[in-house]
Amino acid sequence: MPAILAAVGGIARELEVPALLDRAVTATCRLLGARRGRLRLTDGGTAEYGHGALGAGAVELEVRAGTQTFGTLTVEPGGEFGRREREVLGALAAATGMAVEKALLVDQMRRRERWLEASYDVTRALLSAQDLRATLRLVAERARVVAGGTAGAIARPDGPGRLVFDVVEPPGEDADRLTGMTVPAEGTATGMAFTTRRPVVVRDYGEHVQEQQRHHRGPIPAMVKDLDSAISVPLIVGEETLGVLVVAKFRDRSPFTDSDVQLAETFAGHAALAVEFSRAQDARQQLAVFSDRDRIARDLHDLVIQRLFATGLGLEGVSRLIADAGVATRVAGFAQDLDGTIREIRNSIFSLQAPAQAQGSLRAELLRVAVDARDALGFEPRVGFDGPLDAAVPDAVRSDLIASLREALTNVARHAGAKSLSVEVTVDRLGRRLTLVVRDDGIGPPPEAGRISGLANLASRAARWGGHCVLAAGEDGGARLEWTAELPALTGEQGSGR
Repeated sequence: MPAILAAVGGIARELEVPALLDRAVTATCRLLGARRGRLRLTDGGTAEYGHGALGAGAVELEVRAGTQTFGTLTVEPGGEFGRREREVLGALAAATGMAVEKALLVDQMRRRERWLEASYDVTRALLSAQDLRATLRLVAERARVVAGGTAGAIARPDGPGRLVFDVVEPPGEDADRLTGMTVPAEGTATGMAFTTRRPVVVRDYGEHVQEQQRHHRGPIPAMVKDLDSAISVPLIVGEETLGVLVVAKFRDRSPFTDSDVQLAETFAGHAALAVEFSRAQDARQQLAVFSDRDRIARDLHDLVIQRLFATGLGLEGVSRLIADAGVATRVAGFAQDLDGTIREIRNSIFSLQAPAQAQGSLRAELLRVAVDARDALGFEPRVGFDGPLDAAVPDAVRSDLIASLREALTNVARHAGAKSLSVEVTVDRLGRRLTLVVRDDGIGPPPEAGRISGLANLASRAARWGGHCVLAAGEDGGARLEWTAELPALTGEQGSGR
């Protein structure tokens, strides 16, 4: 009896489930002189005593506390197993059941405390005026740590029927390969969580992704096959779904529990409010900026362009009156330079006004991507356009162009160490060829440019439309990336550029 009481007391003192299971199965087998034993919980968690499989004479007993069954305690007797041994086994199983119930309650309380602390962390970040991207990264990082996952990510809408993984934590080569990856809203756990607005829990997640993406032309990161359990929880504010929070385990067969899902859903609700608040702060700040930009744009259009245009006309007139052909050519060249300056100013005016324009504008979307990259780059890229972009680029190509620009800017931010960057997006006069050129003044492309994360995705998107993607050293240092796509021919007024 003292040995039984000591075993029960030792089991009851344990508050960590794995240690409790080990102590319970070990104490049971030693008290009964059993050769082998196993304690397995219904919701996951197993402890073994001895080596090898349990024999045919093993005795099995449910581990219960009140009316709730937690698992099964199984022992293989080392000798005679009579009434006394069964009573001892029943007593230890009952003590184990009560101890497991207490440990699970303590574990659930600790989990709730950690999720609540994570919500406070997000709130504190907002009060410290962090921007939206930093807030999203914090949400993904805290969810990963608290849920015991290997990776956390935020997927946001990227055009009709598509989601893009904007943020992946923790940083590293695996995260670099997943960041910017797009998935369809149909046929994926992430998409299902987004469209149904309900949490989705998946086992063997990597196999699901590979099966769903087997016809996708772009390469799937090798790490995806190691994905096991995953929770996808929608970020909902009112009637709007802002995105999906994903927490996944790599090479880890222990599933997420129902409690994990409930707590992640609660955290996602708090996180969505935090994201919405961050967006509202950004909107207020941008409104003030847009007001100033609109005023500057009007001044440039009404005063500067008119004066430059008049000066250019005057120089052209003077060049015709100059007898010296060399001087006349130089004056005419100055007039052409003024024409180029006027085009640059018009691009600048559009850049100043476009963020306030409708989201349906391709130019506005590209500018938004450039502005979003400002924090990662440390500066705002210069963006220029030429040609009938909105008229010539169909929606399918538009999505790949936006995703390619985002990935190109991300690569520069991570690998180039650049101090300045320019983006040029052009469509030729016939509306047949789309070209994206990204120039930076960084360290230039590495010897093995193919190892840069996302470059294969860029090439795949270009090849989808009969184009190419080339990364090379810039003429004045740095790097130059050219991404092209072939477009269907324009007709009618679109072809005229009106």
